[in-house]
Amino acid sequence: MPALAHDLVFVSMENWDDIWRRNQFVCDELARRNPDRKILFVGLPNDLSNAVRSGGFSEILSKPKNKMGSRKNIFVTSPNKWLPNSLSVGRKINDSIFRNHVRTRMEQLGIAHPILWLNPHSAVHTVGQMGESSVIYDITDDWTTLSQAPWLTELIRQQDQELCRRANAVVVCSRRLYEMKKPLTDHLHLIPNGVNASHYHADEDKDTMTPDAAAIIGRWKGLVVGYVGTIHPDRIDVELLLSMAAKAPTVTWVLIGPNFLESVDMDRLSKMDNIQIVGPVSYRQVPVFMRRFDVCMTPHRITPFTESLNPIKLFEYFAVGKPVVSTPVAGFRDYPELVALASTADEFLTAVIQAKDEMPGKRQQRLAEADKNSWSNRVDQIEHVIGSIELAKTK
Repeated sequence: MPALAHDLVFVSMENWDDIWRRNQFVCDELARRNPDRKILFVGLPNDLSNAVRSGGFSEILSKPKNKMGSRKNIFVTSPNKWLPNSLSVGRKINDSIFRNHVRTRMEQLGIAHPILWLNPHSAVHTVGQMGESSVIYDITDDWTTLSQAPWLTELIRQQDQELCRRANAVVVCSRRLYEMKKPLTDHLHLIPNGVNASHYHADEDKDTMTPDAAAIIGRWKGLVVGYVGTIHPDRIDVELLLSMAAKAPTVTWVLIGPNFLESVDMDRLSKMDNIQIVGPVSYRQVPVFMRRFDVCMTPHRITPFTESLNPIKLFEYFAVGKPVVSTPVAGFRDYPELVALASTADEFLTAVIQAKDEMPGKRQQRLAEADKNSWSNRVDQIEHVIGSIELAKTK
């Protein structure tokens, strides 16, 4: 595969931390393949305006703005955000501060004419301002369908449409997003999420389990049905989960991942002794927990937002080989032979019970499917997109 012709400035919707998502997998693989190219990973701005209101100002200011990523050629930085984005003048000032910070860091690293990879729609203001050689817009969700203020939905729609028009290439991870963006660009590419399957293949006896992990897993009783992913009200069907937990009190229902549930839902879930909300777990430790699941689950709501997703957890579940039960959401519907689909609590419970006695060979089929959907294969596709942009510029 061709090497990157330029360094890369990667503007992310997430920070570089221990919870790996699409952005980190892509950057890590690109950095591995292109050790002579620098990748500047721009994380979420430090929200100083919110910190002033919440009393965490000094804590944010004390955090390092620059650090290293997973490899020596990945550099991580986070600009400051001084004003609320709800005001247009505040957004303009924040955008200017953002660009100046990134340009300064580029100069320090000797990065010139980079490929500008944009994950957030709000980064449209950087196009044409960073001395970039080309722009790639990577869309992972339909952010217009989140539960949010109408003004914000309209702002996202405008930013997304402008970025689709101006980018040299638009990459989406799901078929739904592909259909949505087709009218907006002639340079559209579907590249789903993937998995590093070998990360999940280690022998259980060789797990490096931390004392905290051992204590958490020690509380699980009976059949263990687990979820790994963002625990968000726009994703998790709380009513379904509560109903299943009430109907099957001897089953332990586990949720692992960053938790954004409202306090009212957390209160209701915490009253169920057989629901365990673990919270975020580092990428290194995720397989330790998943290998203790009897069944992997995805109790997602069925909404326009979840229809836009291509869940990484689908391929992570396949990589660990365990039975999978899910509501009939995008991604999981594509594998009816490997995923049991259920719409109600009773259907879900029946599928969980039947999963224990599934046909021999299903585990190997899942492992094989995980191997086919590797991040390495996805980055092959990404490098092809980058190469096609370079080729187009020479014509």
